[in-house]
Amino acid sequence: MCTSKTKRSISIFALLQLSLLTSCVSYEPAILVPALNLSAEEITLVDTAGASGARIDFGVELGLNESDSLSNIEILPGVRVRGISANGPADSAGIQPGDIILSINGTLTNHPDVIEALQQQTPTIENTLFNVRRNTAVFEATVIPRTVNNNDAPRELYRIDPIASRAAYRTEMVSISAQPSIAAARVMDVYQTSPLRDAAIEVGDMILAVNSEPLNSAQDLVSRFNSELELGETVTVTVFDGESVLEKRFDLWNPGRRVSEISFGPLIRYQSSVVPDSKSFSLLNLWLFSLYSYNRVDEERSHSILGLIKYSSDLGELIEEEN
Repeated sequence: MCTSKTKRSISIFALLQLSLLTSCVSYEPAILVPALNLSAEEITLVDTAGASGARIDFGVELGLNESDSLSNIEILPGVRVRGISANGPADSAGIQPGDIILSINGTLTNHPDVIEALQQQTPTIENTLFNVRRNTAVFEATVIPRTVNNNDAPRELYRIDPIASRAAYRTEMVSISAQPSIAAARVMDVYQTSPLRDAAIEVGDMILAVNSEPLNSAQDLVSRFNSELELGETVTVTVFDGESVLEKRFDLWNPGRRVSEISFGPLIRYQSSVVPDSKSFSLLNLWLFSLYSYNRVDEERSHSILGLIKYSSDLGELIEEEN
């Protein structure tokens, strides 16, 4: 026969077991990480070239070449023609909406920013060879670009990454060792807290690849840092400093980690959050009331014992002042 003392021991032991089974520890960033809305690829500001502000134009409206599958959306090589300027250079060359532009004069065009960068080069009226795919056929089209003047148009300076790398980049074309031009991201600005400083990456350097994967544009670099990689993750970038190509490693910005919740069943529960700045603690929470609970939101604090004794401090009070 079990004595009352033995029964109490078994009950306490069972309660401890239940608490351990339902215990958990959760974490969250120690510093609030703001959401970064990546630029819509269809929105592109015009960047003028040279003192005259003249540039060349192919007369095409472009977008990413996304797969047609709704279950497996991915970015495919080339850029898709979304629209054609009537009687423009591309229209005259026989290019149609829906075509995929694979390359221009041997330069791969896997992002609309690449063609935008080509149009920002010193304007010259020359024949340009487009490799185009239409359905399963790949053909070559000769496009004679036209010169346009955009003195009054907005001028894009760079694409900015305020979170992961804390730096700014601009899409440019670079040719190394007489090879065909490739897209790169030139570093335009480096914040004081940027992890690029740890890798001695400076303003003017050209980033060619991330983790050995070539870039399509500056926006591609920003998107990879913020959507494909984790904050704090170590990355390897291929950098051209004007003289040599080097592999450099650095850690993306890390917001740190803090305990957001500790729970041991009904015995102990602790929660905290960054926004709003708040903390809560309860001891022996029995659903309807707890032995002791504490809550803090900003400067407001409250204590409660058995739900009967309550004490609050630093509570603001609105009063109406007479004029």
